[in-house]
Amino acid sequence: MAESQNLLLQQIKEQGDLVRKLKAAKESNEKGMIINKKKQDLGQIDRHLSQYSYICGYLPSKYDLELLKSINFDVDFYKYVYIKRWWYHMRSFSDSERSLLPDSKPTRDVIDLLKPYHSVNYDYQIQEEVSKLLGLKAQLNTEDAAPQKFTLKTPKGTRDYNSQQMSIRNNVLQKITTIFKKHGAECIDTPVFELKEVLTGKYGEDSKLIYDLKDQGGEILSLRYDLTVPLARYLAMNKITTLKRYHIAKVYRRDNPAMTRGRYREFYQCVCFRSTCDFDIAGQYDPMIPDAECLKVVTEILDVLDIGKYILKVNHRRLLDGMFEACGFRSTCSTIDKLDKLPWAEVRTEMINEKGVTPEAADKIGEYVQLNGSSELALKLLSDEKLSKSKSAVEGLEGIKLLLHYCELMGIKDKILFDLSLARGLDYYTGVIYEAVLTHPIKIGNEDQTVGSIAGGGRYDNLVGMFDSKNKQVPCVGVSVGVERIFSVLEAKLAAGDIVVRTTDIDVYVASAQKNFLDERMKICAELWNAGIKTEQSYKKNPKMLNQLQHCEENGIPFAVVLGESELKRGVVKIRNITSREEAEVPREKLVEELETRIANFGLKEMNGST
Repeated sequence: MAESQNLLLQQIKEQGDLVRKLKAAKESNEKGMIINKKKQDLGQIDRHLSQYSYICGYLPSKYDLELLKSINFDVDFYKYVYIKRWWYHMRSFSDSERSLLPDSKPTRDVIDLLKPYHSVNYDYQIQEEVSKLLGLKAQLNTEDAAPQKFTLKTPKGTRDYNSQQMSIRNNVLQKITTIFKKHGAECIDTPVFELKEVLTGKYGEDSKLIYDLKDQGGEILSLRYDLTVPLARYLAMNKITTLKRYHIAKVYRRDNPAMTRGRYREFYQCVCFRSTCDFDIAGQYDPMIPDAECLKVVTEILDVLDIGKYILKVNHRRLLDGMFEACGFRSTCSTIDKLDKLPWAEVRTEMINEKGVTPEAADKIGEYVQLNGSSELALKLLSDEKLSKSKSAVEGLEGIKLLLHYCELMGIKDKILFDLSLARGLDYYTGVIYEAVLTHPIKIGNEDQTVGSIAGGGRYDNLVGMFDSKNKQVPCVGVSVGVERIFSVLEAKLAAGDIVVRTTDIDVYVASAQKNFLDERMKICAELWNAGIKTEQSYKKNPKMLNQLQHCEENGIPFAVVLGESELKRGVVKIRNITSREEAEVPREKLVEELETRIANFGLKEMNGST
């Protein structure tokens, strides 16, 4: 064992030295400007691979591995279809498979074609050698017989949930599901991970937050970032053009967590914002009708959850495009989207310093993005000197005007705000975008905290076509309910004593006031279970009456069936209301019927907020 460990330690030392040398060489080259940082033109290689599977023809060779190590993949190589296919395939080979590849040589014209790419790609080599080093260290830890101390904790950005927290979550999700079903939505599910190429290029700057998984079985995979892109893949793969669906599941983001504000790395989503319940409508319909229904769904959910006053902001991506065009700049959506967190002065500075916007153009944009209102604002902007000349802006404003009209018909106009600062940074939105925010801070601990967005979504008409071989478009509109943030608000209310949560659904507790009633208790429990009544009893033969009633009070159990010798001789049992402490005798044969009536009435009082 000692000899094996010494050998591993020596290999780890040598591998560590190799990694350090590669890092030093990279640093030296960067200082000496040896590495070409310019975007590589891979068009010729892409054309070559459109005719051949590999560099040397139709079989992989070590020459493919050399090219794999030398190409600078900082470039946007995903636009090269055949290089992308080749790259993923070469990455799927294991080390043992790579060692068996033949030394085939390409033709002279191909060698000349590849000469510009023979510089060393240190990033790739460092990544490969660090991976080997970590493998050796893991092997050493496996062979080390000494017990290892570690801290018991959940990974950063994740958490456990106790029974009260899970009761809140299940109650929220049940209410949301009920509303989705009321609007005719069907439930689907997709894998928790997708092929990396499915997710790549769909999220703009947020793509860096995608969790990549280690190559397994020849596939490069990533954990899903949201539920919308997997839906688009699902529609395209199954050739579905009409669907109204909901999806409640976990998604994953390599983000900086803010646990108290409901910002996690693992969270539930109801489509694409801070946790997941998805409601999407796919198919060809008249403009703004399904969009307005999505807004109606959001208001119904937030009303039934009763977490506080809110406003539902709406905007149009075409209006944003036209606005940027009219101001002399292409697009700064990801920066504009920060206006709910930063003052305009800071956003303006970022636009100028990081996005290359001129101060004049930034000031013009600022005149618009600080506007908000209703349909009157849309009418006013339609006659704006700059925006009226932009086809995109006019299209967006007409859409907003129609949407607000439908919202008025649905009775939710007072909850909608047309806000030109709303941008939503995700690249796949093409039309209406919307976002619900609480208008008042929530007290968490001793501090008032702004929760931020609790729902969002919009139209994404081109996303499905990106996965279809014939680029067939399936117009879609969806809404995402930020259930994690809703959970955080309700948990804060629970901690403050503003709400009470039942951690069990038990309706009846079978108790006994005297000893030696276990057999009779078990008979009644079985009878109630068979009738579908949620029931429990003590697991002690002769429990104390006070302990049994205290268990009911602590767990919010509304009724107790109390057994006594004299009552059973008379063919009756007592039903006790735990809250009021009132007791009533009922015939033994009518126990189930009486309990069903009382439980139904109790459920109605709970729904109406009665005690």
